[in-house]
Amino acid sequence: MGVRQDHFRMFARYNAWANDRIYAATAELSPQALAEDRGAFFGSLLGTLNHLLVTDRLWMARIEGTSQSGTRLNAMLHHDFAELRVARQGQDQALVALVEGMSEERLAQPLAYATTTGVAQSQPLHEVLSHLFNHQTHHRGHAHHLVGLALGQEKAPVLDLLAYQRSIARAA
Repeated sequence: MGVRQDHFRMFARYNAWANDRIYAATAELSPQALAEDRGAFFGSLLGTLNHLLVTDRLWMARIEGTSQSGTRLNAMLHHDFAELRVARQGQDQALVALVEGMSEERLAQPLAYATTTGVAQSQPLHEVLSHLFNHQTHHRGHAHHLVGLALGQEKAPVLDLLAYQRSIARAA
């Protein structure tokens, strides 16, 4: 197995782990608190978590060659948190499976896709995956902050990559 394969497989598993932790903390919030506009980029915690699901689905579709332009990045796919959580878990499992099946050769190949406004782009798949996971971390950081505002900082879970790496090392 190649270094890039290992790297992206680790990030796919970390991504699922971190999402699970932020969703577990978020489950403590009332529907009103979850939907409250707190001035984040996507308004509420619910809006932020929906954005991450939208973008993961968009990138997965692009990688699988089935994407369409016109996706709204602020789309609310799920207003019900329980439904959103199930969708997130399914998306994370699909992303892990997709990345687990990628070869070093596939990671180096260019991915041709169109932006949400229809502009043609092409870049190596490993760069796309780097963006996907970095984007998750970026907006999950927003979600983490919103959880801390709503529940108190002590209830905001640790999401550091090192914490994940240490947890899997202990489990091994």
